[in-house]
Amino acid sequence: MQAYPEGYAELKRLGIGRVPAVTVGDRAAHGWNPPAYAELLGIPYSATVKLSPTELAKRLDIILDSTQGLIRGVPDEHMDWRPPERNRTLRNLGYHVFRLSLAFVDGMDLGEFPESWLLDQAPADLRDGPAIARYGALVRGRITGWFEGASPREFERVIKVYYGPQSGHDLLERTTWHAAQHLRQLYALAERLVVTPPGPMPTDAFVGLPLPDALW
Repeated sequence: MQAYPEGYAELKRLGIGRVPAVTVGDRAAHGWNPPAYAELLGIPYSATVKLSPTELAKRLDIILDSTQGLIRGVPDEHMDWRPPERNRTLRNLGYHVFRLSLAFVDGMDLGEFPESWLLDQAPADLRDGPAIARYGALVRGRITGWFEGASPREFERVIKVYYGPQSGHDLLERTTWHAAQHLRQLYALAERLVVTPPGPMPTDAFVGLPLPDALW
């Protein structure tokens, strides 16, 4: 986006404010959305079998637990550092993982999921790694409680998501791999900053998720 302002201007013309996105003429697909890409290109798309909601919930909690552990150990002097790949501080990246996950529950409760939720910045009182990790613990508790009370039919409901209608199951899958993708980025940035995570990246939790090949 920063290296190609013309492309960003074209996305804005088509009503898309954020990357990633794919355009064909005056049509566009927002986000990592292979079915929509196939529709743009006029080719068939066969989706792989999704992990069950129960398994996705388990994977998401593992990812959030790892995010908590990593962000808790980031020194204060690195929290407002911005990597060249994306205009988002390390503090906001850590916060974003938890916010996007909480947004799943908010979306399921309200029946809609506006893009603005993903643009939220870390509040001023969440300045350091331990504070972000404590917020993450609250988010995990809220999500765990929601899953405990959710019936299987919850995941069949259609939610009005900013990039198009999605079943609860689809939205949960997207939320899980979205959080996983940012955890991959956090581990890469920690290595760059010579910050040692408390444990290895939980790559087993990524198996079966439709993660992009690229890190950014």
